[in-house]
Amino acid sequence: MAVNIILADDHKLFREGLLTILNAELEFNVVAQANNGREVVKLARKNPVDVIVMDIAMPELNGIEATRQVLQDNPNLKVVALSMHSDRHFVTGMLRAGAKGYLLKDCAGSELIKAVREVLLGRFYISEDISTTVLNDYVGKLVGEVQETPDLSGREREVLQLIAEGKATQEIAETLFISVKTVEAHRAKIKAKLKLNSIPELTKYAIREGLTSLD
Repeated sequence: MAVNIILADDHKLFREGLLTILNAELEFNVVAQANNGREVVKLARKNPVDVIVMDIAMPELNGIEATRQVLQDNPNLKVVALSMHSDRHFVTGMLRAGAKGYLLKDCAGSELIKAVREVLLGRFYISEDISTTVLNDYVGKLVGEVQETPDLSGREREVLQLIAEGKATQEIAETLFISVKTVEAHRAKIKAKLKLNSIPELTKYAIREGLTSLD
């Protein structure tokens, strides 16, 4: 039986390279491709899918938030994360969101097939190039360390990413299908929770926490 896969990455050439790798395996069937997180959430709802290969740094909705949303809709779906970064915030963000695999992009070509097969078996697959220190940090938090990141809701994280990407209030409202007043209320709550008042401060926070890379 074919394994249905969605590819999500905002870099077309990189995505096409992954498509070639996956298409070389007879049991894999790439049913759709997405170039941002919001698009992959929609595609996952429309297509029968087993695995999503998910870039983290995507516009409009990052891979961490997209992972949370697709797994909320379909908890049995497997997500393999792709990133340029081995930074703790990215790794722990994706694993906490429910991803079962994490690959660094510079070695994704050689590890992708193995990673997909491992997560389909119900196992975790973490890129060999991610340091033991990062993994130990994640395990430490699982066993009870206090979370250092303020507790933003999913919607607040979406709004914060769009703010950091330079979207105006009206644009955010249209993107999220909410009112301008609701956007303003979310913005006020975000500032209060983070104790940050300016757009540059919010942007720095969003980048540091892996909500956006602005690359």
